[in-house]
Amino acid sequence: MADPTPVIDDLRAESEELDLLVAELSPGQWALPTPAPGWTVAHQIAHLAWTDRSALLAVTDADAFRTLVGKALAAPDSFVDEGAEEGARRTPAELLAAWREGRTALDQALREAPPGARFPWYGPPMSAASMATARLMETWAHGLDIADALGVARTPTDRLRHVARLGVRTRDFAHTVHGLTPPAEEFRVELVAPTGELWAYGPEDASQRVTGSALDFCLLVTQRAHRSDLALSAVGPDADRWLDIAQAFAGPSGGGRPPKGAPA
Repeated sequence: MADPTPVIDDLRAESEELDLLVAELSPGQWALPTPAPGWTVAHQIAHLAWTDRSALLAVTDADAFRTLVGKALAAPDSFVDEGAEEGARRTPAELLAAWREGRTALDQALREAPPGARFPWYGPPMSAASMATARLMETWAHGLDIADALGVARTPTDRLRHVARLGVRTRDFAHTVHGLTPPAEEFRVELVAPTGELWAYGPEDASQRVTGSALDFCLLVTQRAHRSDLALSAVGPDADRWLDIAQAFAGPSGGGRPPKGAPA
C-alpha cells in the first residue's frame, strides 16, 4: 500500500507556489481572461476552491458528496462553470481565503484518512494518494492557465512525476471517454523529467512506445497544449492514436488548445 504522504506534500507545495503567484494581484489582474473561454483568473481559483471542497466532502462525508454528484448529473454541461462563476463573484480577498481554508482542510483530511480507504468521486473511487494526485494535476494545470493570463513563465518541477504517472494510468479511460476500445497491450512510456532523469512506465519490450519531454506529456494529458506543438513521439498505431485523445482528468473530453498560430 503506497504511502500518500509524498504526493500530499507535493500537492501542498504546488498550491503554495500558485498562491504566491496570485496573492498580490490587483483587482484588474483577477479579471484577466485566461485560455479557458469565459474564465478569468478569478474563475480559475474559484474552480480549484470548489473542487477542493468537493474532494473534502468525498473524504469526510460520502453521503453529502453523493448528493453533489446528483446535482452534477442533473446539469452535466454547466455544473463546473456554475461553480466557478459563483466563486468568481466573491472579492479577491474572500476567494483567496476560501481557497486557502478548503485546501488546508483537505490536506488534513487526506493525511488522517485510514490506510486503504477509498472515496467516491466523479469517476472511479479514489484512494487518498489518488485524490491528492488528481488535485495536484488540476492545481498545476489551472495554474498554467493563470500564468498564461499574467504572461508569466512557470518553472517545471519534478512534482510533474505525479501528473505524468496519472496520464499513463488514465490511458484506458481516455479511450473509453471517446467510445473506443482500449488497446489490449501495454505501452512503454519514457519521459525526460525537468531534472534530466528518465521516468519510465510499462514493459521495456513493448512494441508500442511514447517518448519525449515529461513536461510536454503533462501538457498533453491536461490538454494545455496541442500535440503538434509538443516534443512527443509515438511508435505504433495505438500509441499514436492515444496521443490524440489523452486526458488525465475525469469527465468528458475537453476541446483542448488549438495549435500555435491557428486562427482564433
